[in-house]
Amino acid sequence: MSESVTSPGKTPVDFWFDPLCPWAWMTSRWVLEVEKVREIEVRWHVMSLAVLNEDKLDELPEQYREMLATQAWQPVRVVTAAWQKHGDGILGPLYTALGTRIHNNGEGPTVEAIAGALADVGLPADLIDYAEQENFEFDAELRASHKDGIDRVGQDVGTPVIALPGPDGEQIAFFGPVVTPAPKGEEAARLWDGSVAVASVPGFYEIKRTRTQGPDFSNL
Repeated sequence: MSESVTSPGKTPVDFWFDPLCPWAWMTSRWVLEVEKVREIEVRWHVMSLAVLNEDKLDELPEQYREMLATQAWQPVRVVTAAWQKHGDGILGPLYTALGTRIHNNGEGPTVEAIAGALADVGLPADLIDYAEQENFEFDAELRASHKDGIDRVGQDVGTPVIALPGPDGEQIAFFGPVVTPAPKGEEAARLWDGSVAVASVPGFYEIKRTRTQGPDFSNL
């Protein structure tokens, strides 16, 4: 993973996302709210649901397998190509443009939505060619970024992965937090403070409950 330079006085927070995932999108909007009320700076990284699941396709429901085969590769390939050609700084703006179109606007992970997102942030239109590239030019870089996030958090997770300061200053990585709708203002700050608190406890691994509603994009 290439390490972005963090602003003086800011705590770096690393965030791995697949633009296809609605839950990662919700969490990403929360952490951007936290940037407004706490001294943190988010550093964005790509991961891939397709890579995550490629060795266990036989265990997945048919509908999910079809989604991975037909939709999962295109957005993350374009994002990876943009990152490799235009640097770390493009990841956050492009993710925001993609997520707004795919999730908030309901366009889905279509080629048209990806092309529109590229235009929204002023990137070259020909980056869309990477969506359908048979032998993806930046496959090694995508897989290395994905592996970096998974190596930090473990195998039994998905996206998002977030790495934040632990008790000794070294980063602790978690899957999540999974939350809907995305908290704002002081509510976002309280969730962040709680995340820092659990990361400060050696041996802490998991809190979980059953999801009773889907992602709510209405306040984004």
